[in-house]
Amino acid sequence: MYLVTGATGQLGCRIVRKLREQNLPVRAFVRLSARYTELEARGAQIFIGDLRHGADIRKACQGVTAIISTHSASRAQSLDEIEAVDYRANMALIDQAQVLGIEHFTFISVLGADRRYEDAPIFKAKAAVEHYLQASGVSFTILRPAGLASNLLSVAEQFRRTGIYWLIGDPQNRTSIVSTDDLAQIAATSHANPGAHQQVLAVGGPEILHRGDIPKLMGQLFDREPWVLNLPLLAVDGVRNILGWVNPPAQSTLGTFRTLLAHEFFCTPEETEQIQSLYDIPLESLEHFLKRYLSI
Repeated sequence: MYLVTGATGQLGCRIVRKLREQNLPVRAFVRLSARYTELEARGAQIFIGDLRHGADIRKACQGVTAIISTHSASRAQSLDEIEAVDYRANMALIDQAQVLGIEHFTFISVLGADRRYEDAPIFKAKAAVEHYLQASGVSFTILRPAGLASNLLSVAEQFRRTGIYWLIGDPQNRTSIVSTDDLAQIAATSHANPGAHQQVLAVGGPEILHRGDIPKLMGQLFDREPWVLNLPLLAVDGVRNILGWVNPPAQSTLGTFRTLLAHEFFCTPEETEQIQSLYDIPLESLEHFLKRYLSI
């Protein structure tokens, strides 16, 4: 039995899909308010609970062979929520993996978790969980993805309607956007892949793009000239400064957003080749991903 947390998220639902396609038993950890009909229809066992409650975590882990942790409080409004979901919930899951002798723990971290970004609470939580997992004695695979291609689907739809692309920060910053389906396949097969055990792996797409290349790509796909609205990082800083007066917790949580905009997150050709070889998977380009989902 696989336990997948964050099972209704963009990545989690795809992981459940991949596991069920192999007829593997899956327990999907979901919130009561989540939409989980598709997971249920695919034969996943639905566990309704709250990752902030240790009793729910202990109950969800019963009878589990492997854990795939994909959850994140990326839209959190407070540091307390990030600490509870990204940090403490993962620590509790790892503790249960130790106590119950669970065979493998796959953790979805983030590219750059090891860079010690002091102003990015989610990065800091991911780094702390990585260290805890590595020291736990539990068999693990830590995956550090770059940006997810699925995050650009709504952006592409907006571009199709308006031709507008909002770009905050330096358009020359490099990125390796990974197909969310490829990442799901990698996460779903890590437990059964001995070569992936005790590994910390950067996961990106097959190409290194400049952020300014993305609106150009969308312009080519939709055959229209992109209207790029390139705002400086100072705009984000201004919003954060205002929030510091009216909503200090929100100011702190925006640190992760600013970090993502301010820095480069890309995989080297060697890292990309390692993933393709280890998982025997040809990584999908961003262009192909968008064409496939947007029926272009």
